[in-house]
Amino acid sequence: MGFLKVPSKNAHRYAIILEGAIEMDTVVNDRPPPTGEGLTFEKVWAMFQETDRKMQEMMQKNAKEMRETDRRIGEMSNRFGELAEHLVAPGIAKKFNEMGYDFDGIRPHGVDVTDDKKKVVAQVDILLESVDCIMAVEVKTRPRKQDIEHHIKRLELLNLQRERYHDFRKIFGAIAGAVFGAEEKQATIDAGFYAIEQSGDTMKIDIPENFTPREW
Repeated sequence: MGFLKVPSKNAHRYAIILEGAIEMDTVVNDRPPPTGEGLTFEKVWAMFQETDRKMQEMMQKNAKEMRETDRRIGEMSNRFGELAEHLVAPGIAKKFNEMGYDFDGIRPHGVDVTDDKKKVVAQVDILLESVDCIMAVEVKTRPRKQDIEHHIKRLELLNLQRERYHDFRKIFGAIAGAVFGAEEKQATIDAGFYAIEQSGDTMKIDIPENFTPREW
């Protein structure tokens, strides 16, 4: 029996010549690969369950924080809406009348818009009325572009309601905001609405040149 030592990069290989056959025996000096000893299906399943539980807890916590944020924003909007009759309503009819309107009636607490089954489908924050036209004012803390789209739909529903009562007065719209972003303000004007902004203790109406209010 003879021995032949063959060096290699990662291991010492020994070739043993026995009866014309060559048997290779490899000895590896590196750390042996993990065998998975000690791991069972139950242990792996428990690990997955614990990970899933932690993820669910994190998601629930984030959802709770989001709901709390939405609630606070909603409270701010509601409070500003409640202040509308004190901040926007008193002088808004006068400002519009200085522009050529003739509003002699105002509903600072808003009005409900109903369908043909008397179901409330929308609400108007402030409604100004005259013999020949109506001005529906939406009040927001910080108007957004979707508020403009909602107000368009609101006036469409208001128009349908008025037609059912054979009230064919012209309907105009305005959006009032405590804080008006430049893009939102321009989008409001482009939609044919008056943009009413807070200015100190009162509100102002900025009417650009060549502005034409949309009629419903």
